Amino acid sequence: MPQNNKVALVTGAGVGIGRAAAKALLKGGYQVVLTGRNLEKLEKAITTIGGTSENCLAVACDVGQPDQVKKLFAALKERFGRIDVLFNNAGIGAPAIPMEELTYEQWMNVVNSNLCGAFLCSQEAIRMMKVQSPQGGRIINNGSISAHAPRPMSAPYTATKHAISGLTKTISLDGRPFNIACGQIDIGNAATEMTERMAAGIMQADQSIKVEPRMDVDHVGEAVLHMAQLPLESNILSMTIMATNMPFVGRG
Repeated sequence: MPQNNKVALVTGAGVGIGRAAAKALLKGGYQVVLTGRNLEKLEKAITTIGGTSENCLAVACDVGQPDQVKKLFAALKERFGRIDVLFNNAGIGAPAIPMEELTYEQWMNVVNSNLCGAFLCSQEAIRMMKVQSPQGGRIINNGSISAHAPRPMSAPYTATKHAISGLTKTISLDGRPFNIACGQIDIGNAATEMTERMAAGIMQADQSIKVEPRMDVDHVGEAVLHMAQLPLESNILSMTIMATNMPFVGRG
C-alpha cells in the first residue's frame, strides 16, 4: 500500500453522524473502514457515500466486545496495512426515565457501547500507530454536548460522555511520545435518526416540552475531516459544533 494513502476507521458508521463522517473522510482522500453492528447498513452506507470496494471496507463489530474489536483491527490491517485516523463515534442512549428506574443492564449497555467501545478501539489503534511507519496517527472521540451539560433523565449517556472527556485528555497525554494526537468533538443537535424526537419536541430543564433547532449532519462530517487533516504537530483538543439556536448556551 502506498504510504500516501491514509486510512480512517469510523465506528457507528452505518447511519447518522458516523455515515456523514465517513462520507467527508472519503471525499477528503481517505480510505475508509466503516464498522457497526449491522453489516447490511454498513454496505448500504458505502453505496450512499459513493464508496467502492477499492476505497472502503465494511466490518460488522460490536465495539463493546474485546474479541470483536480485535477482529475488526485485524481486518483493517490485512486490507489497508495502517491506520491514520480513528473516529470513535459509536454510541447509544438509555430510555429517558428516572435514574432509579433504570436496570443494571440498561446502564451497562450504554457504558459498554459509549465508553468501553472507545477505550477498546483506542487501545488497538494505539498499538498499530506506535509500530507503523510513519509512526503516529489521530484519534477523534465523539463527546456530545452531554459532555458539558445533561438533559433530564440521561444519566448513563451523560456519565459516559463526561468519561470520554477524561479518556480524550489521557490519550492526548500518553500519545505524545508516539506522535499520536487525540481530540474530542462535542456535537449538538445534528439532524439524524437519533435526534428526530427534537423536531417533535423534547423535555427541557424546566420540564417543559419544546422543539429544538437542528443542523445538517454533513456539517459535522466536515468538522471531523478538518480535525483529521491537521498535521500531527497540531491538534484540536476540543471542538463544539452545534445548531446555532439550540438551548445550550445560557440558562434554561
